[in-house]
Amino acid sequence: MTITEGDEPLTPAGRLFVQPGMDQIINCAVSVDDPIDVDAVKLEISNSILVKHPRFSSIMLKDSCGRERWRKTEVNVDDHFIIRHQPLTDDPSISDEDAVNDYLADLCVSTPLSLTKPLWEFHLLLAHNWAVLRLHHALGDGISLMSMFMSCCRRADDPNQRPTTHGIGTSSSSNNFNVWSLLKKLVMVIWYTLVYVTEFGLRSLWLKDKKTAISGGAGVELWPRKLATAKFKIDDMKTVKKAIDNATINDVLFGVISCGLSRYLDLRSPKAMKEGLQMTGVAMINLRKQSGLQDFSELMKSKSGARWGNKFGMLLLPVYYHKGGSDPLQFVKRAKAMIDKKKLSLEGPCSYKIGDLIMSIFGAKLATLLNYRIISNTTFTISNVIGPAEDITFGGNRISSVRVTSTALSHAITMHMVSYAGRADMQILVAKDIIPDPKVLAKCFQDALLEMKEAAQAVSKN
Repeated sequence: MTITEGDEPLTPAGRLFVQPGMDQIINCAVSVDDPIDVDAVKLEISNSILVKHPRFSSIMLKDSCGRERWRKTEVNVDDHFIIRHQPLTDDPSISDEDAVNDYLADLCVSTPLSLTKPLWEFHLLLAHNWAVLRLHHALGDGISLMSMFMSCCRRADDPNQRPTTHGIGTSSSSNNFNVWSLLKKLVMVIWYTLVYVTEFGLRSLWLKDKKTAISGGAGVELWPRKLATAKFKIDDMKTVKKAIDNATINDVLFGVISCGLSRYLDLRSPKAMKEGLQMTGVAMINLRKQSGLQDFSELMKSKSGARWGNKFGMLLLPVYYHKGGSDPLQFVKRAKAMIDKKKLSLEGPCSYKIGDLIMSIFGAKLATLLNYRIISNTTFTISNVIGPAEDITFGGNRISSVRVTSTALSHAITMHMVSYAGRADMQILVAKDIIPDPKVLAKCFQDALLEMKEAAQAVSKN
């Protein structure tokens, strides 16, 4: 390809997501209350910011040196729609949700996006009242893409207003420090950063989790998949959070994951598991100055600290196997202790800078190999994106659920959670030859939260 004026190079993170073995497509599945009007949806998309956005109106090409670049092109909206009028299955015993999950599971391993057009498309599943928006991860991260999606929607209770973005997911911190506390914190920041960055290096070489019934490994990204949904209430998570001093929703989420995985391993493992066995998750964290969702106009400012694109760091987050005891809140307390240490470190920013440096100096192949080995040597992927706090509509049709999953990795378990209007749905994508019963795993997570809620209510009464 000859470079022309206006061609833009992909960012280092964007280049990582188009390499073999790390090629990532995000599948956002949305269910709506009423039948889908195809013409209305196409008109809404044609008039939206999506088709005018520089990334969504560019094709990806490679120059003579093999480096990927964006080139502006004309967008024909019709080319980006795949319309399915017939049901996904003829079996009446299979629910719409299960049929759509099976459809998404197949997309996660077998259906790339065409490079002859911008890297996004809509699948309208008319018989089920579901739509699937597929976007390449090179276009942006979860914060960028969710913020764009919300800019195309309206609040159900006020069609003239866009969904809430400011203040979602933000947190406050105290500034009441003296010199000694600041010095102590600085020492802890340096220490934890050194420890966790060293672990990253070891994970990319030989250090790996012990083998369990849920372990994946190199090549597992090519295995067939199953998909199940774990459903939570945000109020239940808040009830648990209030029972533990200074806990967060993420603390509760990782407590649920630790407890749920422990329950599932008890069901699947014929031999007793070693108490305290570590299972390491790979998580992406937003590195923008403001946490949570962003105002779309801020994302589009090139000099904004909340700029568009892939602006995230990688964390290694261990959870541990424990036999169920009388106090399920112990899982949350252990998760909080782990996450508090991670918050004190610069692991996220360092992983971003180191990856950027390796990509710039040694190229995409080595950067991809190191990332692939980190994933192959850990147990699961986890992400948590905050969605709108209120019910929203798209094209006048009320949205009833929002769910996200992505292309399969070499993990046997990939979990993506999105909150929406007081609920949180976690899509659990599994290699079905390793985990044949993902619905059982989903129920383990759901039951774990309910038991934690009961324990938290008992604590508040006492």
